[in-house]
Amino acid sequence: MTALDSAAPPMGRRAFALLGTVQVTLIYTLAAIAVPLPRIGLAFGLGRERLVVLSAAYGLAFAGLLLLGGRLADRYGGRRTLLAGLLLFAVAGAAAPLAPGYGALVAARFAQGAGAALTAPAATAVLRALAGSPAAYGRAMATWGGLSVLGATAGNLLSGVVAALLSWRWALAVPVALAALALPAALRLLPRDPVRPRGTPLDAPGAVLATAGITAASLGLVRTDARPWGSADVLVPLLAGAVLLAVFPAAERRAADPLLPPGFLRDGRRALGLAATALTASGTATTFLLFSLHFQDERGWSALTTSAAFAPFAAVLVAAGRVAPNLVRRHGPLAVTGAGLAGVAAGLALLALAGLDPAVPYGYGVLPGFLLLPAGAALAFAGAAVLATDRVPAHRTGLAGGVHNTAMETGPTVVLAVLLAVGDDAASLGTAAALCAAAAVPLLLDRR
Repeated sequence: MTALDSAAPPMGRRAFALLGTVQVTLIYTLAAIAVPLPRIGLAFGLGRERLVVLSAAYGLAFAGLLLLGGRLADRYGGRRTLLAGLLLFAVAGAAAPLAPGYGALVAARFAQGAGAALTAPAATAVLRALAGSPAAYGRAMATWGGLSVLGATAGNLLSGVVAALLSWRWALAVPVALAALALPAALRLLPRDPVRPRGTPLDAPGAVLATAGITAASLGLVRTDARPWGSADVLVPLLAGAVLLAVFPAAERRAADPLLPPGFLRDGRRALGLAATALTASGTATTFLLFSLHFQDERGWSALTTSAAFAPFAAVLVAAGRVAPNLVRRHGPLAVTGAGLAGVAAGLALLALAGLDPAVPYGYGVLPGFLLLPAGAALAFAGAAVLATDRVPAHRTGLAGGVHNTAMETGPTVVLAVLLAVGDDAASLGTAAALCAAAAVPLLLDRR
């Protein structure tokens, strides 16, 4: 790995590779259910509404608990929190492919998401300790930024292949196997946490408000896919989440050791990085969802063919991800993030114009967008990860990782619900393109 100092010991580079694999696995698990979802619905006799809840269960727990996971990593140590999160992720994940029915599968996915919420910010905290210097940490984060979209692409690509060749249960078993391998490797490779003095009690009210607020609001937004916005099933969780999140800042101002310090999000560069992360994640998530359904429902392709259609997307993503850290170092994270968002906007616009028309061949209507979008996403994620974690004190690294991952997980939920409300899939992609283009302008004009 080139993200760490070249002088870093081999164990440090192996540890970085381990952490990167863990991050990819967490996001792979989020996306792994998308392509096999129709098969799961047939196996359990599920309607669209239950399929939507099943699809969202992992992400709801993941997004809702990330802030708490970040603070736990800062308080108790990144290595300890990561090991606890990985263990929960593996145990809950093992129950998913064995689930006898819908309820058990939803519960397993939700618990697995809770494990991911502990693991992801803890990995960022450990990465800071491995990098050593702020400059090395910045280079590491430039590489780190592209791992999430790589995991999402791998989830769409590999889960369809495994589901087609074996079954959907085996597709859900893949991340469990990776977590089982990562646990002993983490015990061997990751540095022990320093002894930490006992501080003030954990901000329990803030943890409850943030977790319940994000989870409730996200659930309400997820339900808009199958229920009208004015229905009680949508409005009740949406309003409950909004109230809880509105109370959260006041509770944090009174807390001795707040879950999210009030001034943490006031940094302009950090805010830009988080916004870029949310928009880029939203654009790619919208693309994965709409085209996974389009290929199978409109073009009549199998799960295996659908996965193969995403192969060029994955190849460009990997190639662009290799050059993105060097571009961030040469041109700065603001410029690279802005250029990446512009590329994402252009790719989404191409897909909106012709990609969803079954009469237009894949090579003409879909492929150009599938080449441009991942190139832009790799740049945007690389630059945004640096912006979101730059100038963060060492004792807040886990929090920064939690906030960054929260933007990555909740952004698609919020934006996707709004986009799907537009009604037309092409219009949804076009709206996403416009949002990314608008966000790219201030980043490209900023000379800080």
